[in-house]
Amino acid sequence: MKKFNIRKVLDGLKEQASSSASSGQSGTQENNLMQETLQSENFQLCKTVRHGFPYQPSSMAHDPVQKILAIGTQSGALRLFGRPGVECYCQHESGAAVISLQFLINEGALVSALADDSVHLWNLRQKRPAILHSLKFNRERITFVHLPFQSKWLYIGTEKGNIHIVNVESFTLSGYVIMWNKAIELSSKAHPGPVVHISDNPMDEGKLIIGYESGIVVLWDLKSKKADYRYTYDEAIHSVAWHHEGKQFICSHSDGTLTIWNIKGQGKPFQTITPHGKQPKDGKKPEPCKPILKVEYKTTRLGDPFMILSGGLSYDTVGRRPCLTVMHGKSTAVLEMDYPIVDFLTLCETPYPNDFQEPYAVVVLLEKDLVVIDLAQNGYPIFENPYPLTIHESPVTCCEYYADCPVDLIPALYSVGSRQKRQGYSKKEWPISGGNWGLGTQSYPEIIITGHADGTVKFWDASAIMLQVLYKLKTAKVFEKSRNNKEEKQNTEIVDEDPFAIQIMAWCPESRMLCVAGVSANLIIYRFSKQEITTEVVQLLEVRLQYEVNDMESPPEGGGGGDRDLPTPGAASPSPQTTGPPTHPSTSSNSSDGVRDNVPCLKVRSTPLKQSPGYQVDLVVQLVWVSGEPPQQITSLALNSSYGLIVFGNSNGLAVVDYLQKTVLLNLGTVELYGSNDPYQRQPRSPRKTRQPSGGNGKDCYQVTDLPPNHRDNSFSRSRSSSVTSIDKEAREAITSFHFCETFARKGDSTITPCLYVGTSLGTVLAVALNLPPAGEQRLLQPVIVLPSGTLGRLKGSILRMAFLDNTGTFLPPAFELWYEPNAVGADSEERDKARKRRPVSVSPSTSQELQESQYAVVCSEKQAKVIALPSQNCIFKHSITETSFILRADVVQMNIGNCVACFCANGHIMTLSLPGLRPLLDVNYLPLTDMRIARTFCFTNLGQAMYLTSPTEIQRITYSQETCENLQEMLGELFTPVETPEAPNRGFFKGLFGGGATSLDREELFGEMQAGKASRGLAQHIPGPQGLEGMKGAASGVVADLARARIALDERGQKLGELDERTAAMLASADSFGKHAHDMMLKCKDKKWYQF
Repeated sequence: MKKFNIRKVLDGLKEQASSSASSGQSGTQENNLMQETLQSENFQLCKTVRHGFPYQPSSMAHDPVQKILAIGTQSGALRLFGRPGVECYCQHESGAAVISLQFLINEGALVSALADDSVHLWNLRQKRPAILHSLKFNRERITFVHLPFQSKWLYIGTEKGNIHIVNVESFTLSGYVIMWNKAIELSSKAHPGPVVHISDNPMDEGKLIIGYESGIVVLWDLKSKKADYRYTYDEAIHSVAWHHEGKQFICSHSDGTLTIWNIKGQGKPFQTITPHGKQPKDGKKPEPCKPILKVEYKTTRLGDPFMILSGGLSYDTVGRRPCLTVMHGKSTAVLEMDYPIVDFLTLCETPYPNDFQEPYAVVVLLEKDLVVIDLAQNGYPIFENPYPLTIHESPVTCCEYYADCPVDLIPALYSVGSRQKRQGYSKKEWPISGGNWGLGTQSYPEIIITGHADGTVKFWDASAIMLQVLYKLKTAKVFEKSRNNKEEKQNTEIVDEDPFAIQIMAWCPESRMLCVAGVSANLIIYRFSKQEITTEVVQLLEVRLQYEVNDMESPPEGGGGGDRDLPTPGAASPSPQTTGPPTHPSTSSNSSDGVRDNVPCLKVRSTPLKQSPGYQVDLVVQLVWVSGEPPQQITSLALNSSYGLIVFGNSNGLAVVDYLQKTVLLNLGTVELYGSNDPYQRQPRSPRKTRQPSGGNGKDCYQVTDLPPNHRDNSFSRSRSSSVTSIDKEAREAITSFHFCETFARKGDSTITPCLYVGTSLGTVLAVALNLPPAGEQRLLQPVIVLPSGTLGRLKGSILRMAFLDNTGTFLPPAFELWYEPNAVGADSEERDKARKRRPVSVSPSTSQELQESQYAVVCSEKQAKVIALPSQNCIFKHSITETSFILRADVVQMNIGNCVACFCANGHIMTLSLPGLRPLLDVNYLPLTDMRIARTFCFTNLGQAMYLTSPTEIQRITYSQETCENLQEMLGELFTPVETPEAPNRGFFKGLFGGGATSLDREELFGEMQAGKASRGLAQHIPGPQGLEGMKGAASGVVADLARARIALDERGQKLGELDERTAAMLASADSFGKHAHDMMLKCKDKKWYQF
């Protein structure tokens, strides 16, 4: 652990000479005792898990033995789902859309085909799946992929109408090719179109059915390499499905018809059905309907077969929602869906296609949802989805992430949230139940809160890298429903859409107090209660927070109090001239000259409000129109349960509200906070009377938010010192951050007091002293005195975050009050009163401490961070975080062994700085800012966790903790679990004796190189995966895996036999040489006498 010499740090600072000298003296004295425990090796950045619905899904597959589901997306992502809590996310590097997925059933492998004509083999036997092989087609476009059960040969249909065959072990092409012209021969004069279906006959693996888009179906004999039968229909084909006995198949067509064919009847279909067509009485052909995009034909042992199809509705059903049709016997059920259907799969009891299928559920993949329908119960109810796929139910506008919450919080939220669940779900267990949970070592509670465009707030349990919804709060219930008359619309015209959208949230986990700010310049304060109540009148405060516009000039060069680091402001800034008194509920609307005044953007409901257990409205605060000027959006918000205060600010100023006494304590413009120490020369001028909006201008004035939740652009460009639109060309000094604390209110103070620190968009930090009455009854009777007490300092860029450390460098959280039941009666009410009289929990040092035992204020702006000693107010550490970009989110977070500043920069860098020394510990170029959504939702929390919305439907969680990265492998769930493959169906005595059972095919002999030859070299390029042979060795049991392992063993055995053969040959050569030498010696010595030697 390294000690810091403050003189070395001060050498790099650009402070004025006098402040440098004083800070050097005090800094050395204070920091020689402080040691920083966090080092660079404590940090590592990695993705942990992705939650939510796969964005823009394109394909789906299911393994009926392993019971896992795979979903591919248009961006090349792959999401795998097992039992609730077992999820996995993978990404194809090319980013091309996934057009088809095929499981190697019960093998722990998956084949994916992409729109860039590449095919990939994924190994699912590891916690983070990886690609083993890839094959890139060069000459033909892939349109369909089929892998028969327990086969290693993959059929690939192309746009040209040809079918190629790939060995999934080696991912090499077979020389066996089914050419389109050989398949159709003279049955059609034109090209049959792309291949839309391939499947083998359930009873005869040697017969392959090929569906072409034009309406031609071919039954191909693989052994004789010719077509047995051809079936022609005059409407385009979308899908084909077999009856399990292999004697019939069914096709779905573009005119909304289904045709059923006998395999030996070529002329006409055995039966033609138009499920949603009106049958004319004169026997004519029914009116055409919309295309049936997919059909599945599933049989049952004891009942009628199921025909399940998507599409096919009549053209006169305009505006009708997408439907899935289930035809069972004589009944036809039409199940309406909320979104368009992407794909569906029928879940069956057996993986064998030649047995009775016994379907029990249908998985329907919609554009924005995943629905599983129970086929075994009357009415076809849906299963309750246990996955966190409803994040996007309404678009997410803001997020907050809390780690290490109180342990009783999640059970409390779950108990009230469980009462909100819908009824009518299937009583069966969720059918996708594969995989095993990880052995997580993280035991601390984590909660994610999401705010949405429709005004809902959702609480999620995010503990141990899982996600589960706990509780849902609807804030729009507080307001009257908008009527579509002109007068009503004028009041809310400052918002184009989503007037109830959540903009900012402040939450105190200990007291369970919640405050949300909406885009319509409103605040709602909630208390948590386990009891149901009816509120007769919702308490309301209306606040006038609008000020006239004044000119502003930058301070003169070298002027007193000017900071060289302060950016030059613009030409004008809002400045308060007068501030009206805090107003209580007002009925005034338009003044005599037609200018709107004292009108809130939303109308609070006047009827009694029934409030269920959970979060219940305590107070509503609304900003109102002032002399025709609309209220500005709220840009910052803070809540303190110990003080009973809420503070909020916007581009005009701030207001402090006492939610216990339901009063406005302070209503000030930003400039009034400075008092006589204002660094800018602001010249007042007359207000612009012509700037009273009559229509569109009101809306333009309203769009001034720092990060608007309904912003639709992908670009990110905003002024570094302004949060107002460029229409007015004004550099308004907005309030950007707050922090409640118990600290020194003024320079040189000897005691600590409750304070509010305020940060502005021009980089100024201001202090506000709070004089609170004693706890208990006095707190409700005596007024709270709020007094601005000067400037703490200035930084470059908007202030993002403030925090406080004690003299040992320990983090000082704001004081808080413990939760109590607000609606308690009888004995419970006595407990409540005792709780309210207790001294609030505070970890700040005692007021009797000596002056030298100081605190440290940590302030982070868009450009730099500073650590300021209190009460001397000397800057002892300063670090310029970025010069060319700006910080979007900064948080002071607690790690296991210390504290740090975590920053996310607009250029994509994630950085951490030590405290109090501000040494860079981590700097990773992680994610370039491509979307406003990421900037709006990125947040850090304690213990090295962070999150953001990576797509409109998905949350990506990451960690910057080395310890979590090391334990991540254990925490992740396993998708593949060893399961015995069910036994094949019994052929029966008579079928075995007289034939008629399933016929097998030696595909190895047929498609292998010996028989089929080699494929054309330029057709496709083989790309080995990053794991190569090691990945193949990692595959354990199973048919393909056994074959792969046997092949590796044979290779190794062959290599050893080769080495043995070489050694034997060498020994033989040595023996020959020895024999030759011995023979020569014998001939030489043959005629010699013994004495001649």
